[in-house]
Formats: sequence, C-alpha cells, structure tokens
Amino acid sequence: MTATTLAVRDSATMLRRSLKHIRRYPEMTLMLAGMPVVFLLLFVYVFGNTLGTGLGGAGAGRAEYLAYLVPGILLTTVGAAGTGTSVAVATDMTEGIVARFRTMAIARVSILTGHVVGSLIQTMLAVAIVLAVALAIGYRPQAGPIGWLGVIGMAVLATFGITWLCVALGLTARSPETASNTPTPLFVLPFLGSGFVPTATLPAGLRQFAEHQPFTPITETMRGLLDGTAVNGGTAGAAVGWSLGIALVGYVWAKRRYNRT
Repeated sequence: MTATTLAVRDSATMLRRSLKHIRRYPEMTLMLAGMPVVFLLLFVYVFGNTLGTGLGGAGAGRAEYLAYLVPGILLTTVGAAGTGTSVAVATDMTEGIVARFRTMAIARVSILTGHVVGSLIQTMLAVAIVLAVALAIGYRPQAGPIGWLGVIGMAVLATFGITWLCVALGLTARSPETASNTPTPLFVLPFLGSGFVPTATLPAGLRQFAEHQPFTPITETMRGLLDGTAVNGGTAGAAVGWSLGIALVGYVWAKRRYNRT
C-alpha cells in the first residue's frame, strides 16, 4: 500500500472510533443542540414580536423574526459543537491513548482526521435537530433544491474550519476542563454579528467589528440561501474564504502542536 492509502485506511479506523463514541453517548449530541434550542425558543417567544416589528415594520412579528433568526442559531450550534471537539481531543491527549496509538504502525495524521470527520458528522446531527425544532415552531424556508445544497455546503464548510480550529485548541489545553472553555468565543461571535439583529442597528465601533468578523458573511450567505433570495457574490466569497482560512490555520496549528507534544 502507498502512504496515502494507509493514511486513508487508518483515518477511516479512527473515524469509526469517533462514531462509536457518538452512538454510545447520544446525550452529547442532544446537549450540543440543547443550548441553541433554548436560545431559539427564548428569542422567538420572548423577544420575537418586538424584534420582528423592528425588522419588518408594523405588520411584522414573530414569524418574520424567526425567519431572520434561524441562520444565526444554526451557526451558534456550530460554535457550541466546537466545545465537544476540543474536550474530546484534550481527553485523548491527557488520558494516554494517543501515546498508545503512537506505538502502533498507523498514520499520525489519522488520529486528528478521525476527530475532525467524527465531529463534523456530530455537529451536522446537532444542526439537524435545531432546524427540526425551528420547523416545528413555524419556520418556513423558501430555498429550492439548489439553495438547500448551498446551505448544506456552507454549513459543512464552516463546521470543517471551526472543527480544525477546535482540534488545535484541544491540543493546546492542559486538561479537558480547560478545553471546555477555550472555544467559548466561537459560541459568542454569532451574537456579535448579524445572527440576531442587523449590523446596521449596532453602535459604530461594534458595527465595524460585526461587519468584518467571519460569522457575519457566513450568516448572510445562509440566510439568503434559506430565504430563496439572491446572495451577494462578495458576501458568499467572504464566507467561503473565511471558512477555508480558519480551516488552514487550525490544521497547521494542530499539526505543529501535535508533532511537538
């Protein structure tokens, strides 16, 4: 076998390990979806009428705000899921299992790849749960088949980038407890962008940050696709660029940290 074939085979083995963990502990996936669902219900049923009127005028209300909110909530789910990835990596690094893996004839990259792909699948399951709750309370997206493919592609790409970054954060953390805190900014960033309110309504300094942080173009791209409206090419390009850039930074950081450990 070639080195590439061995790496793919070993990565598939590590992915099966991750998937078994997900299957044995389904409550982890439910927990990752739990907080975004709470925020979804809170913002829609407590603030929805007021914020919906602010968005669409006197005739608008909870339904209009729900349509605006869902993309931000989905990205909040992606950010929250990064905590589980970081903790899983830190647990492996501190409990000695990685030291045992290094004594075996397996590709070194497969350990990290297994975590990334497994976490990607788990995050998509959590996103599906949150979307199902949104549909149950009245969310009606207007996306067609191509739009849905774009939404799924954008969600997977953003999750891929954030997952690699969280793998690096997990490798950097000294303990699983520390790893549970370091990805917190990824959960907060959608709140400081266009996920919950338009950036034009924010104070000047915060508005500039919101307009140039990575979650805003990703949110706007997903919102346009879900609404069935035209997506600005520059916004979509920025969303893809941010996602790929975060993935590259996370991969390089994780690889260097793993080789150094």
